[in-house]
Amino acid sequence: MSVSPRVVVSAGIEASARAQAVAYAPRPSVDTVWHLLTLFSRYRVVIAVILGLMYWGFQQFQVLSPQAPVLAGWTLGFYFLAAAATMAAAQWRFPAASYHLTGQVVLDVIAMTLLMHASGGVKSGIGLLLLVSLAAGGLVARGRVAFFHAAMAALAILLEQSWQILHVEGAGADFFQSGLLAGSYFVIAGLGFTLAKYASGAEQIAEARGVDLANLAQINELVIRDMQDGFVVVDGHGVIRQYNPQSESLVGGLAGSNTRALTDAAPALAKLLADWRDDPQRIFPMLRDARTQRDYQVRFVAVGEVTASPTVIFIEDAGRIRAQAQQMKLVALGRLTASIAHEIRNPLSSINHAAELLHEESERRPEDQRLLTIIQENAHRLDRMVQEVLYLNRRDRAHPEPIDAKPYLENFVRDFCANEKVAADVFVLTLATTQRLMFDRSHLDQILWNLARNARRHGRNEAKSVTILLQDAADGDYLLLEISDDGPGVSVEALAHLFEPFFTTDASGTGLGLYIARELAEVNGARLEYAGAQSQWTADATAPTGACFRLAVKGERTKP
Repeated sequence: MSVSPRVVVSAGIEASARAQAVAYAPRPSVDTVWHLLTLFSRYRVVIAVILGLMYWGFQQFQVLSPQAPVLAGWTLGFYFLAAAATMAAAQWRFPAASYHLTGQVVLDVIAMTLLMHASGGVKSGIGLLLLVSLAAGGLVARGRVAFFHAAMAALAILLEQSWQILHVEGAGADFFQSGLLAGSYFVIAGLGFTLAKYASGAEQIAEARGVDLANLAQINELVIRDMQDGFVVVDGHGVIRQYNPQSESLVGGLAGSNTRALTDAAPALAKLLADWRDDPQRIFPMLRDARTQRDYQVRFVAVGEVTASPTVIFIEDAGRIRAQAQQMKLVALGRLTASIAHEIRNPLSSINHAAELLHEESERRPEDQRLLTIIQENAHRLDRMVQEVLYLNRRDRAHPEPIDAKPYLENFVRDFCANEKVAADVFVLTLATTQRLMFDRSHLDQILWNLARNARRHGRNEAKSVTILLQDAADGDYLLLEISDDGPGVSVEALAHLFEPFFTTDASGTGLGLYIARELAEVNGARLEYAGAQSQWTADATAPTGACFRLAVKGERTKP
């Protein structure tokens, strides 16, 4: 049976706190001490009032002062005034708490001893009132000073009984009762000290548990907020009790839906929950939310009975799962193809070189010329595929640098037109920013060559067929580099698979161009996306209406 780390940590904290509680009794907080002293003072005032009523209101019963009524009266008056003074001092927190407590106990010992003396000694029973004072003193002091208070009270009781025997002809048997009472003082002080010690231990454990629970609450909050998948907690009545931000991005309608019914916030999710409660073994297929247009997979976990208990709905991002699976496939594919690509390039170079030598011969039949052309075109195609496959393993080698946009893009257009044998007027270059591009130069070359090649292939190859536009984004933090063509655009069927590897609509293409372009953009902190049929960043009526790809790049302002 496994034990979670959480249980082990909690048990360790509890054991440590219990060990500290047994070893010593920590002092309570200052506010707690003065609160107890205030209650102790109020108790003393109440006792003084009760004893005063017994003395002045019920003298015919001779409860107090049968021997010295005058002494008893003065003692009660002094005791009441002193008790009121200690209560006021406790409110003002003067003097120090330890002196204040000892003063209260000394006051009780003196007053009760004098009342015992005036009432005939220990047999009057007034000495029992000191038990409460000593117990309270032990709970507040939480230390050995409680035994000092008990010793002081016991000594006063024994001296009083000795006086009774020597001067008032008290019975010697009363000494045994005095001894028992004195011993009970020590017992009460010890019990108070022990109870205070265990109360401090419990307080220590509660404090440790409180810190531990606070840490756990913070950790749970961080985990819930930052977890990649969403979750929704629904009670037995179908009311949403909790959800995390990720669930909002996956399922539309959950934003601000706490204490709302799931059927009102997300009807599709509520229907899935009802179907699952009817058949808990059912496995639901991948779903797409109509509002967010994101795919997700749901999983239900009941807290108790399935039919009417709270349920946790886990919402897994299907797009992220697909991306992870695809990434794993590409990593394995990259390792395999990288080794194969190096082996292909050497014979491929030999084939291409032999074709070029045959092409230089003067006497050739038209059939031979056609065959040589096929060999050269396919050799170039294989070489380009090998180059693109090798780029799969270079995604992490990014060294961004500031690039001056105007000379770089002008050189790019000139080199592209020369290499691809394209007329210069096919491209229109528009620069509407003074910022520099922050990008790896070789990666940017690869991205632009892929995008420009696609634009030339699918455009009409007329004047101004391909437009390259660079301008500031609306927020000013990024530069927007757009490449548009005047072709038919991307079909709806191909749009969902546009950036997937090995997907192509061109028979001579490899299907890796756009995928590698997006990968290289992300490595450089940029974002490549399909912007639609026409750029939304330009109001030019003559702007191209075909496909438009937008690269959001970090910019760097030039120093004046």
